[in-house]
Amino acid sequence: MTTTAAPATTAPQPPRPIRLFLVDDHPLVRDGLRARLGAMPNLEIVGEAGSGAEALVLLDTLRCDLMLVDVGMKDMNGIDLAALVLQRDQQPTHPAPHIVMLSMYDNPEYVQKAMQVGARGYVLKDAPAAEIVAAIEAVSAGGTFLSPAVSKKLFRNQAPRPLLTPRESEILTALGRGESSKQIARDLSLSVRTVEAHRQSIKRRLGIEGQAELIKYAVEHAREFGQG
Repeated sequence: MTTTAAPATTAPQPPRPIRLFLVDDHPLVRDGLRARLGAMPNLEIVGEAGSGAEALVLLDTLRCDLMLVDVGMKDMNGIDLAALVLQRDQQPTHPAPHIVMLSMYDNPEYVQKAMQVGARGYVLKDAPAAEIVAAIEAVSAGGTFLSPAVSKKLFRNQAPRPLLTPRESEILTALGRGESSKQIARDLSLSVRTVEAHRQSIKRRLGIEGQAELIKYAVEHAREFGQG
């Protein structure tokens, strides 16, 4: 009697770590970030720069998934650097990295400018390490992230609208009218799953946690977001 060996099974490969590039003109800040983030098992710090100009030079050869960029650098502010990085011609196999701004300032004007040039996150430098990690993970997964303190200040200044895409504004307006995800999907010719994904994105962008809080916000701001 002959027996056949069971086919060998291939162990699943662990996910590739997020490749992070640090840009800050204060060496002590970079040291602190390395100490706080270097222990993350799914993160690899592949480079760092002390200025915007140095970062642009390194990006010619450095491949990274995400950049953590200081807003208030002396030679070139981080928002201008983000704009340059995201406007550069990228090879199809090496798309532009996502960018999270790291700042001492919770000024709504800075936040709006950062998001308008294409940054996907804005975190305060004095935020807990867990918040910076959450921003990296959310943005790497294709989402957005604002420090809660930043979101609250945006609300007080009544300036959240620039942070939403036109589609998200449509959905928020519909939520403010009391429509369900199923109704919104039918009216906008979308799938319910797509509408739910937009709802999650809206919550992340506006720093809102629960569905009830989202509906309350939508009702209070429906007129604003419904304007042309």
